[in-house]
Amino acid sequence: MRCTKCKTENRDGLKFCNECGAAFQMLCASYGFENAPAAKFCGRCGAVLTALISTPVSATPAMPPVRAREVAGERRHLTVLFSDLVGSTAIAAQLDPEEWRETVSEYHRLAADAITRFGGHVVKYLGDGVMALFGWPAAHDDDAERAARAGLEIIDALAKLDELPRHTKLAARVGIDSGPVVVGKGAGGEVDVFGDAANIAARVETAAEPGTVLITAATQRLVWGLFAVEERGPQQLKGIEVPIQLYRAQVEA
Repeated sequence: MRCTKCKTENRDGLKFCNECGAAFQMLCASYGFENAPAAKFCGRCGAVLTALISTPVSATPAMPPVRAREVAGERRHLTVLFSDLVGSTAIAAQLDPEEWRETVSEYHRLAADAITRFGGHVVKYLGDGVMALFGWPAAHDDDAERAARAGLEIIDALAKLDELPRHTKLAARVGIDSGPVVVGKGAGGEVDVFGDAANIAARVETAAEPGTVLITAATQRLVWGLFAVEERGPQQLKGIEVPIQLYRAQVEA
């Protein structure tokens, strides 16, 4: 990604230029609508961040709408996991940009290790967040259980992490949902997920408290008896029409 202010090449997924600090806006792949750098959902169509791509603030060409023939999809029943760092804006303000980059990279590494260990597939790194699929490309009978265990391991690994700049302490939150989706390629050729499970998992993650894993009733039915759970009751999540029953997953029962 090239910064239009200083012409420096940056890696994809950044919110600010590493060289000059200029902000990047988020351009919705479906409508070409420019959102704020920290946006996780499109302000025009409500699409989850997985449908967004980074583009410099001063970029003027709009991305054309994605045509149906450009999206080759496969229908699957998956478990979708979202995880991000808590208080990342405040932490980033306390660190040098290079220190922040290294901090986020370490979090991404820990999260990816946990996800792949339990057979999941990291689809996207979204700033300081991670989106992963369990059940694609390889499906297992216990994908929901694998996702919950990966989420718990992410939380645990961060709690034990102490080799960070300026004694930084990190905490993550995880949201998980299960359901039918279509996995295909979006406008940029990257793997994308279309369906309620991806949107709900992203919203559940934002409702989770620091250091916790929240799962929906759909996921809870698939892992019943395998974990100690704390019922959180039905919650009205932003952009979701009906309240979603949530549970906090903890160690095995």
